[in-house]
Amino acid sequence: MSLMFGRSRGFSAASAPDRGRAECNVAVLGMTGSGKSALTVKFLTRRFISEYDPNLEDTYTSEEVVDQQPVLLKIMDTADQDGPANCERYLTWASAFLVVYSIDNRRSFETCQQYLDVLSLHTKGLHPETPIILLGNKLDMERHRQVSKSDAVSLASRYGCLFFEVSACANYPPVQHVFHEAVREARRESEAGLASRPLFISEDKHVTPVPPLTACLRELPAPATAKLVTVKSSRAQSKRRAPTLTLLKGFKIF
Repeated sequence: MSLMFGRSRGFSAASAPDRGRAECNVAVLGMTGSGKSALTVKFLTRRFISEYDPNLEDTYTSEEVVDQQPVLLKIMDTADQDGPANCERYLTWASAFLVVYSIDNRRSFETCQQYLDVLSLHTKGLHPETPIILLGNKLDMERHRQVSKSDAVSLASRYGCLFFEVSACANYPPVQHVFHEAVREARRESEAGLASRPLFISEDKHVTPVPPLTACLRELPAPATAKLVTVKSSRAQSKRRAPTLTLLKGFKIF
C-alpha cells in the first residue's frame, strides 16, 4: 500500500506510473551563506561545491531508498533574500523542513530562530505534523565556531525538533543521514496520522478502517528563478552514477 506522507503538504502516494513509491518534499531553509546549496548538492552528487549563485532557487528530484522503501525525494534549495518573512510559500508544499545555519556565523543561527517561529506557528495543531530538523553546517570550521552545540540543542529542544551538525565538504554519510532522517520523520508522522483515524462498523458487523483521504498534490512554489533538476540515486553505491555536470550549471565542482 502506498503511504501518504503529509497529506496535502506534498508527501503523498505517487502518480499512476509510479504507484507503490511514496513522495516526500523537503524544503531547505536558512540564511544566505549557511551552506544550503552545498549540503543539497553534496547529498545528490557526493561532491562539494565551493561557488554557487545565492540568488538561484533550485528544486531537485532524487529516487532514494530509505529503510528498504523507495521514495521520490523532492528537495527545494531555497533562496529567500527576505529571510523568514517570505517562507510562507513553502509551508503547504513541504513534508519536512531542514533549517540550516553555519556554526561559524552567529547571525545565521539567530535567523534560524526566526524560521522556527514561523514554522512552529504553521505546524501547531496539524495532524500529522510537519517535521523540522535544525542543522548546523560547516563543522569543518570548528576552530571558528560561534555557535555552541549546547545552544543549538537548547534551541532544538525549545521547538521540539531534531538537531544535527554536519559538514558539506567532509564525509558524505552524515549528510545523507540527515536527508534520510527527514524522510523517516515524515513517514512516522504520516503513519501516526493514519493509525489515529477512527473506525466505523458496517452493517455486517465488520470493523473497517475509514479509508485515507485522497492526496491533494500541491504544485511547487514557482519563483522566476526556480528550475527543476532530476537526479537518480540508489543506496547501492556500486551502481550509483553521478549526474552530469550540466545539471548543475553555475556550480563549481571539486
